[in-house]
Amino acid sequence: MHVASRISRLGTETAFEVLARARQLEAQGHHIVHLEIGEPDFDTPENIRAAAKRALDEGYTHYGPSPGLPEVREAIASYFNRTRGVQLYSGREVVITPGAKPIIFFGMMATLEEGDEVIYPNPGFPIYESVIRFLKAVPVPLPLRFEKGFRIDVADIEARITPRTRMLVLNSPHNPTGSVLGAEELQQIAELAHHHNLVIFSDEIYSQIVYDGVRHISIIQFDGMKERTIVLDGFSKTFAMTGWRIGYGLMPEHIAEVVAKLQTNCTSCTATFTQIAGIEALQDRTLPAVQHFVQEFRRRRDVLVEGLNRLPNIVCVLPQGAFYVFPNIEATGMGSREFAEALLLEAGVACLSGTAFGSNGEGFVRFSYANSVENIQLALQRIGEFLARRAERVPKARIGSP
Repeated sequence: MHVASRISRLGTETAFEVLARARQLEAQGHHIVHLEIGEPDFDTPENIRAAAKRALDEGYTHYGPSPGLPEVREAIASYFNRTRGVQLYSGREVVITPGAKPIIFFGMMATLEEGDEVIYPNPGFPIYESVIRFLKAVPVPLPLRFEKGFRIDVADIEARITPRTRMLVLNSPHNPTGSVLGAEELQQIAELAHHHNLVIFSDEIYSQIVYDGVRHISIIQFDGMKERTIVLDGFSKTFAMTGWRIGYGLMPEHIAEVVAKLQTNCTSCTATFTQIAGIEALQDRTLPAVQHFVQEFRRRRDVLVEGLNRLPNIVCVLPQGAFYVFPNIEATGMGSREFAEALLLEAGVACLSGTAFGSNGEGFVRFSYANSVENIQLALQRIGEFLARRAERVPKARIGSP
């Protein structure tokens, strides 16, 4: 059967491919330490699970409105206003989707024309570029540089703006580097957006996972930015609800109506019982669980960064948010793909090549620290042994033993 040519413009998310390969190796009897997938290893908090059970018993097993249940949209708007310190959004400006990725697809589809240029971070989440290309818009990579701690240089944005520039993608806290945008940078970006009439797509899925007193700031907190911004957020990362598939976007009401229409044509609606559980997740009583998650992520981050920086030929920047590190491995003499492949097969540690996040990821790999300290320490031991064998040019070892 013929495959439509447009499919050739779609990319993928390598994390799921590497996870599948690692699972195959485990099925063959090998022990793998999973540092590849961006999924909290915590269970969803009990109060959220209980709310979902009650919702099922109360009959939330039917279709809901395409943009989401009204009471859930209002709860999300209230939560977002509270966490960003604003009073900007109502439920009418919220669309709830099965996971957050549809907001990327629907949001870009609703606002981009063929030939529009979109500036996006590179390295960055690969689905941005995939969707841009699929829509026949023009991807314009914005380099995030190791020597600048992977923070956006506003001058780099300005240098890439042309009369065809329509959208700028922001992601803070950032996947894969863990960098966080500050108020000064965001103010300058907001000024550029006004001056050049840009749409901002702000991916804030890791907004609540920040460390060391760093505060997440949304670009919508700056004057006039709500009207030109689509915000992506969701429940997966903050509340350990990856399998529940519930995300959301906040946007001007007329864009929300278009995004809801796209959802009608694609998924109809998001499961209603998960939406009811989402209301529970946003309550203050869930906060202690979220704080525990963040404290544990910080502990794991510190163990991983300190351990990586003790290893030869690896340099790792301390991330301020999310749950990833993006160490520089250039001095090992291996390319990113070679390093990640060999580490999986020879040491039993799964990670992602930096090139999975764009061309500027060459020379780096991504480790997720959404795993236990014990497994991170085991991974560090294996990575050290792997590097020592490589340095001594010892023949390949078997995949790590438990």
